[in-house]
Amino acid sequence: MQIVIIGSGNVAYHLAKAFVQNHVPLAQIFGRNEKELHKISQELNISYSTKNLVESDLYIICVSDNSVEDVSKIITKENCLVAHTSGSLPKEILQGNYRKASFYPLQTFSKSKELDYSKIPFFIETENEEDQKTLSEIASKVSQNVMESTHEKRKYIHLTAVFACNFVNHLFSRAKEISDSQQIPFDYFLPLIDETVQKIHEIEPRSAQTGPAVRNDKRILELHEQLLQGESLEVYKTMNHSIQKMYEL
Repeated sequence: MQIVIIGSGNVAYHLAKAFVQNHVPLAQIFGRNEKELHKISQELNISYSTKNLVESDLYIICVSDNSVEDVSKIITKENCLVAHTSGSLPKEILQGNYRKASFYPLQTFSKSKELDYSKIPFFIETENEEDQKTLSEIASKVSQNVMESTHEKRKYIHLTAVFACNFVNHLFSRAKEISDSQQIPFDYFLPLIDETVQKIHEIEPRSAQTGPAVRNDKRILELHEQLLQGESLEVYKTMNHSIQKMYEL
């Protein structure tokens, strides 16, 4: 099967790398950013283009959600299979006379960070069983966790991921602002962060909660609020209120 990846960002890079490492043949990686495409091509030894999209059996669109619909229009081959990698968009966002699908890898991607692709869950939605089988077989060459999913369920998967990843990383950024303001190396907090994440592999997150909010320690809560201002103070209050509501404190 001829496969083309469209895009040059984090998802496109890692998906191309995962395919190459697991001997899934790629005919081309296609996009607008020639500098990034050249880097990917050089590292992974795959063909790239910014102008000539080769004819393929499968196109996987790895671009921002805002661009998926427009990018899907450049694929003019009829009756091929086209999949996007968005967690939130329906497969029907794809515009063309071809078979439509979603090929969603549940992970946060940065080009500078190595990943164990075998642990990344892939959620697949297609228009027919044959395409479901095709995409599942491709994903199974990369990952041990491949599942069928409807768009409705995928929306909730993506929403959960935002809470579990994006929001948590934002709190890390806020935490680093505080430590930096007092010249405290953020590295000191990495063992705490690692233990917090590791703990929920063994304990339900609700049962693992610690800290002044779950203890309803008003003295500490007020002390912390006196140390903060601006957005960080609002985040602190909002998070503590949410914790107390969960535990009905």
